[in-house]
Amino acid sequence: MAQKDTFLHLIAGGCGGTVGAIVTCPLEVLKTRLQSSGLSLRPVFQMQLGTVNGAGVIRPGAVSPGLLQVLRSILQKEGPRSLFRGLGPNLVGVAPSRAVYFAAYSKSKETFNGIFVPNSGVVHVSSAGFAAFITNSLMNPVWMVKTRMQLENKARGEMRMNALQCARYVYQTEGPRGFYRGLTASYAGISETMICFLIYETLKKRMAEQLATVAKTERQKGASDFLGLMVAAAFAKGCASCVAYPHEVIRTRLREEGSKYKYFFQTARLVAVEEGYAAFYRGLIPQLFRQIPNTAITLSTYELIVYLLAESK
Repeated sequence: MAQKDTFLHLIAGGCGGTVGAIVTCPLEVLKTRLQSSGLSLRPVFQMQLGTVNGAGVIRPGAVSPGLLQVLRSILQKEGPRSLFRGLGPNLVGVAPSRAVYFAAYSKSKETFNGIFVPNSGVVHVSSAGFAAFITNSLMNPVWMVKTRMQLENKARGEMRMNALQCARYVYQTEGPRGFYRGLTASYAGISETMICFLIYETLKKRMAEQLATVAKTERQKGASDFLGLMVAAAFAKGCASCVAYPHEVIRTRLREEGSKYKYFFQTARLVAVEEGYAAFYRGLIPQLFRQIPNTAITLSTYELIVYLLAESK
């Protein structure tokens, strides 16, 4: 029975992740481009700075291009297909990564329920953190290749690397260690997963309690139940993304080819000194537009498939 339950969570997690990845791929490409250091800054104003002797110094200000400008540039220079760069490794990786994640989350939740107060916040946070650690460790090479493909800026008609060519290039130029660039930032991003699942499981529990008080008798789940789970997942991911987003920018910088960014804290210091703290939130808008529906689709699909497979036993 335990093996069947694990297999059930593997299937549900894989299907949910695949659906979410396909729908939101263009937003992920936009987010990655906005996070990169290769995005050129444009002057927008001039600021008068006073000096000790009373003279003034004119210093140009600059900001990164906005979401619509980056989208327009990709469509004009690279074509619509570039909005789906990295979808191949994403599809290759998202199903097993989500499958591994949800299976690890389910199994670790069972274990932690025997150690801590069952279904408490500590259980949800610990289970989410453990599952994220396992998934990030296994899947980082796939995500590394995906990020490199999304950062590849080629004009229309120019030859682009596919996933295998990109992986071969990374191995030839950087060796096996190259596939694990950005892993430390991914570990830092475990906090986002922990926050998300803590909020999600808390809301899910509250919803179940309210439904139990409204309907005293046992009933089957309906469409409204899964819509409620989608809303809960969207809210949880939105909150978690806003809190933990800087690790995403650091991870993208670490994965850039031939960049000056070498380590997590060194990258964080360089970004803060050279671009200001606002740079840690570059790409947050497309990230929210991508992750909120992606997480809502993934989690609700996962819950639906678990429910349907459980009902069919």
